[in-house]
Amino acid sequence: MSLTNQQKKTLKSAAHSLKPVVRLGQSGLTATVLDEIEVAINHHELIKVKISAADRDEKSKTIQDIATKTNADIVQTIGFVAVFYRQNPDKNAYS
Repeated sequence: MSLTNQQKKTLKSAAHSLKPVVRLGQSGLTATVLDEIEVAINHHELIKVKISAADRDEKSKTIQDIATKTNADIVQTIGFVAVFYRQNPDKNAYS
Protein backbone atom coordinates (compact mmCIF):
# COMPACT_ATOMS: atom_id res chain seq x y z
CA MET A 1 0.00 0.00 0.00
CA SER A 2 1.41 3.34 -0.99
CA LEU A 3 0.53 6.30 1.19
CA THR A 4 -0.63 9.61 -0.25
CA ASN A 5 1.04 12.83 0.82
CA GLN A 6 -2.01 13.75 2.92
CA GLN A 7 -1.94 10.36 4.67
CA LYS A 8 1.78 10.75 5.39
CA LYS A 9 1.18 14.23 6.79
CA THR A 10 -1.53 12.90 9.12
CA LEU A 11 0.62 9.95 10.22
CA LYS A 12 3.68 12.17 10.83
CA SER A 13 1.56 14.38 13.05
CA ALA A 14 0.24 11.37 14.97
CA ALA A 15 3.75 9.90 15.33
CA HIS A 16 5.26 13.09 16.71
CA SER A 17 4.44 12.27 20.32
CA LEU A 18 5.29 8.56 20.09
CA LYS A 19 8.36 7.03 21.69
CA PRO A 20 10.32 4.28 19.89
CA VAL A 21 8.77 0.92 20.77
CA VAL A 22 11.63 -1.16 19.37
CA ARG A 23 15.36 -0.44 19.44
CA LEU A 24 17.84 -2.22 17.20
CA GLY A 25 21.24 -2.78 18.77
CA GLN A 26 24.58 -4.02 17.53
CA SER A 27 23.09 -7.36 16.44
CA GLY A 28 20.97 -5.58 13.88
CA LEU A 29 17.74 -6.92 12.45
CA THR A 30 17.45 -10.38 13.98
CA ALA A 31 14.43 -12.69 13.82
CA THR A 32 13.58 -11.82 17.42
CA VAL A 33 13.64 -8.08 16.72
CA LEU A 34 11.53 -8.60 13.60
CA ASP A 35 8.99 -10.55 15.67
CA GLU A 36 8.82 -7.67 18.17
CA ILE A 37 8.26 -5.20 15.34
CA GLU A 38 5.46 -7.43 13.99
CA VAL A 39 3.76 -7.56 17.39
CA ALA A 40 4.08 -3.80 17.87
CA ILE A 41 2.82 -2.88 14.41
CA ASN A 42 -0.12 -5.29 14.68
CA HIS A 43 -1.10 -3.73 17.98
CA HIS A 44 -0.41 -0.04 17.29
CA GLU A 45 -0.43 0.30 13.45
CA LEU A 46 1.95 3.27 13.73
CA ILE A 47 5.32 2.71 15.43
CA LYS A 48 8.75 4.26 15.81
CA VAL A 49 11.88 2.14 15.63
CA LYS A 50 15.29 3.40 16.78
CA ILE A 51 18.13 2.00 14.71
CA SER A 52 21.76 1.89 15.81
CA ALA A 53 23.78 1.66 12.61
CA ALA A 54 27.41 2.32 11.79
CA ASP A 55 26.68 4.46 8.74
CA ARG A 56 23.92 5.98 6.64
CA ASP A 57 23.89 3.19 4.03
CA GLU A 58 23.52 0.49 6.67
CA LYS A 59 20.71 2.44 8.33
CA SER A 60 18.87 2.89 5.03
CA LYS A 61 19.21 -0.79 4.18
CA THR A 62 17.90 -1.80 7.61
CA ILE A 63 14.90 0.52 7.29
CA GLN A 64 14.09 -0.89 3.85
CA ASP A 65 14.46 -4.45 5.17
CA ILE A 66 12.03 -3.75 8.01
CA ALA A 67 9.47 -2.26 5.62
CA THR A 68 9.79 -5.16 3.18
CA LYS A 69 9.71 -7.95 5.75
CA THR A 70 6.76 -6.49 7.69
CA ASN A 71 4.89 -5.23 4.62
CA ALA A 72 4.75 -1.77 6.23
CA ASP A 73 5.04 1.71 4.77
CA ILE A 74 7.87 4.02 5.77
CA VAL A 75 6.22 7.22 6.91
CA GLN A 76 9.31 9.16 7.92
CA THR A 77 12.93 8.86 8.98
CA ILE A 78 14.67 11.39 11.18
CA GLY A 79 18.21 10.64 12.28
CA PHE A 80 18.26 7.11 13.62
CA VAL A 81 14.49 6.86 14.13
CA ALA A 82 12.09 5.50 11.50
CA VAL A 83 8.30 5.61 11.57
CA PHE A 84 6.40 2.68 10.07
CA TYR A 85 2.70 2.22 9.35
CA ARG A 86 0.71 -0.86 8.46
CA GLN A 87 -3.05 -0.78 8.55
CA ASN A 88 -4.72 -3.30 10.84
CA PRO A 89 -8.13 -4.15 9.30
CA ASP A 90 -9.56 -4.73 12.80
CA LYS A 91 -8.57 -1.25 14.03
CA ASN A 92 -8.48 1.35 11.25
CA ALA A 93 -7.32 3.98 13.74
CA TYR A 94 -5.60 6.20 11.14
CA SER A 95 -7.85 5.68 8.11
